[in-house]
Amino acid sequence: MAKYIFITGGVVSSLGKGLTAAALGNLLISRGLSIRMLKVDPYLNVDPGTMSPFQHGEVYVTDDGAETDLDLGHYERFTGVPTSKLSNFTAGRIYWDVLRKERHGDYLGATIQMIPHITDEIKSRIRRVAEDGVDVVMVEIGGTVGDIEGLTFLEAIRQIGLEEGPGQTMNIHLTYVPFIRAAGEVKTKPSQQSVARLREIGIVPQALICRTEVRHLAEDVRHKLSLFCNVSPNAVIEEPDVETSIYEVPIMLHEQGLDDLIVETLRLDCPPADLAPWRDLLAIIREPEHRVKIGVVGKYSELQDAYKSIFEAIEHGGFAHHSRVEIVKIAAEEIESGAAREALRELGGILVPGGFGDRGVEGKIEAIRIAREEGIPFLGICLGLQCAVIEFARHAAGLEGAHSTEMDADAPHPVVCLMEEQETVIDLGGTMRLGAWPCVLTPGSRAAEAYGGAAEISERHRHRWEVNNSYRERLEAQGLRFSGQSPDGHLVEMIELPDHPWFVACQFHPEFKSQPLAPHPLFRGLVGAALARTLEMLPA
Repeated sequence: MAKYIFITGGVVSSLGKGLTAAALGNLLISRGLSIRMLKVDPYLNVDPGTMSPFQHGEVYVTDDGAETDLDLGHYERFTGVPTSKLSNFTAGRIYWDVLRKERHGDYLGATIQMIPHITDEIKSRIRRVAEDGVDVVMVEIGGTVGDIEGLTFLEAIRQIGLEEGPGQTMNIHLTYVPFIRAAGEVKTKPSQQSVARLREIGIVPQALICRTEVRHLAEDVRHKLSLFCNVSPNAVIEEPDVETSIYEVPIMLHEQGLDDLIVETLRLDCPPADLAPWRDLLAIIREPEHRVKIGVVGKYSELQDAYKSIFEAIEHGGFAHHSRVEIVKIAAEEIESGAAREALRELGGILVPGGFGDRGVEGKIEAIRIAREEGIPFLGICLGLQCAVIEFARHAAGLEGAHSTEMDADAPHPVVCLMEEQETVIDLGGTMRLGAWPCVLTPGSRAAEAYGGAAEISERHRHRWEVNNSYRERLEAQGLRFSGQSPDGHLVEMIELPDHPWFVACQFHPEFKSQPLAPHPLFRGLVGAALARTLEMLPA
């Protein structure tokens, strides 16, 4: 029977609960345990699919097509365990489902209340993740203790703790221990108050993870936290900002014995942690052999979380080449104004990510033109592929005014369009192509080479527009290779330029399947080509 770890946060938001949960999952897997991870969010959106990247960051997509919280990306990158539509739900989804049941008569006329109906639905969804053979289910509760919308979730996990009994659940509280620079003191009172709120609800944490700006908490501070938060001294865990990489966090927590504490609290029978692969990775990160610059030309460039998986996957590509990648964030609109064009020529490679809407599109197209004409390694993702097709159609195939019908419904050459606008109508089962779809690779292509000669792959999608099949022959005649297609040949999945050092674009999102110990082939290929260009540019 699976056991449960509940991770809550206190004092302030954005402490990094998702990253901490992922690091803990990594430690448990390194001890031979089978885990599943779950993120619950108290906001009222049914899912993150329609939420602005400016507020919520990227939308992470699972194989089964769920649009989820970006923390699921951390979970997969740190643990290698695939997530699914069961791995994330919101208060909005809970209320939606309960009210539909009420309208359907499932509750037989009962008065619907927060307790038991909402809490029972939350508990049911949490327990749904505990499949046969799973040792531990890790549940991250979004938001901060004290948020009114989170109370039903905290009540639900309190009830699970009561129902499961001793040794079956563990509560870990992530808190903020501020350093008041003017006073020169570390303050524990916010953490004390946060834990007090939890205890009022009936939840008693067995471990306290302290996010702090100081490198080490003094012994008297740790003692005070232990005493007033009612946790053992060895359960007060420091988590300062890491110096080099987020991939240091599992080692940091392990060295303080947190995984031992979890194993003891939950009475788990498992071997010691095997962190040798992770330590080898950190050696590469701390002492890289090379450095290379990759430019990301996007419309949300100022937001780290909007392209979180992209940035991580680029770094993973660097790990494969023992290289540190400096990611240069370039706003597509600056290229439209001409301000950033020269900076592109100094880069080792260029990546154009996905997105929706027409803002910055012309800047992306211009960046791709520079990459194509000047031999700069290029990777396009989703909208990046569509922009690459538009650029090639305009400037290499002579199709003046070529565009996507997303941006220009009356384009004279709609080289990218909705599938229903094409002669061949394909039922995609909804407004977007979501989740894992198969892709057949052209033998001998750059794409097939990147994937180790594979004939067919599976990658995750999140988009509405496709390459217009009516223009494929004209584009191929001018040298554009369609190197990846759906098994029936109707959907373009990948394109490339055979005579370019590295010019590859894909309709899917490869960043969602990249991991630090298993970099995605396309990011490994981009960084490898960018490194070769960088070394060529060095003075003799």
